[in-house]
Formats: sequence, C-alpha cells, structure tokens
Amino acid sequence: ITMKPGYAGRSALPDSLSALFRPVAMMVPDYALIGEIMFFAFGFEYAKECGAKMVTTFKLCSEQLSSQPHYDYGMRAVKTVITAAGNLKRAEPEGDEMVLLLRALQDVNIPKFLSFDLPLFSGIISDLFPGKKRPDLDYGSLFGVMKNVIAKNGLQALPWFVDKVIQLYEMIVVRHG
Repeated sequence: ITMKPGYAGRSALPDSLSALFRPVAMMVPDYALIGEIMFFAFGFEYAKECGAKMVTTFKLCSEQLSSQPHYDYGMRAVKTVITAAGNLKRAEPEGDEMVLLLRALQDVNIPKFLSFDLPLFSGIISDLFPGKKRPDLDYGSLFGVMKNVIAKNGLQALPWFVDKVIQLYEMIVVRHG
C-alpha cells in the first residue's frame, strides 16, 4: 500500500485502517546509477557519463525552470529519456553517444516546456554539451504531406506551427515507437 495523500487523485487512509500497517521509510533512488545501468543495457560505452549528464540536466531544470504541474523530472522522465536514447542508439550504433543523449533530452522535454522556459533549457543543454549540436534530420515526405494538409485545412505553415508538428511527431516516435 502506498500512501501519498498529496499526489493527484489519492486520498489518505482512515486512521482505523492505517493502524493495521507498519510504516516503511523510503529513500530517493540514485538516478545516475540507474541511468548508467540502463545505458549500459542499451549498449552505450560512456554510460556513466551519460547517466551523470542526464541527472544533472534534470537537476538544473528543476532548479532553474518555472514550476509547472506537467513538468516531470522523476523516474518517469529518466526512463523516457533513456528509452529514447536507447532507440536512437539502436538506429545509429556508431553515433556519438553524447549527441544521441542530447537528442533524446530535447525530443522528450522541448514539447512539454513553455515558451519562456525554452531559452533556459537551451542554456542548460549548451552548458552540459559544449560543442555538441543536434544534427539536422531528414523527415522525408513528412514536410510535403504536412504542408499539403496545412494548406488543405486553410491554415498557414508558420515556422512555429511546423516546429510543433515536428515535435508532436518526435514525441509519438519516442513514446510509441
């Protein structure tokens, strides 16, 4: 039984029921170690460095970015970034592992950040990944189809709108393969 009364959708157990259970203390897991092991499982050579950079990124984001209910820097976010990086590693086994991690962090986090937090996130990323840049990706026929659908629906293909569509596509790829 988990008791986390402050968490959304949960309520506290009545005293008569909670008296039947023994309290257990929990501690925060070592995300860097968990990340290192999972990165190794995906075949990363520099798993220790990747795990440390990922945890540092989330720590700095939680300290510097605005507090929003949909921002998550816990185990769910760690797992999502590692899975995304592992999928990228599978697609590009010889790719630069730091660039793969950079792409995974951006693919997972940028779509959920508000516009005023994006410059701060970009600063965190540029500080943690000096000299590394996200490569330009070829989305194949996605751009052509996207522009046709936008025009067909009477919309304008403004750069920010196209970026949001690409972010949605990247998020679907990250979440659903």
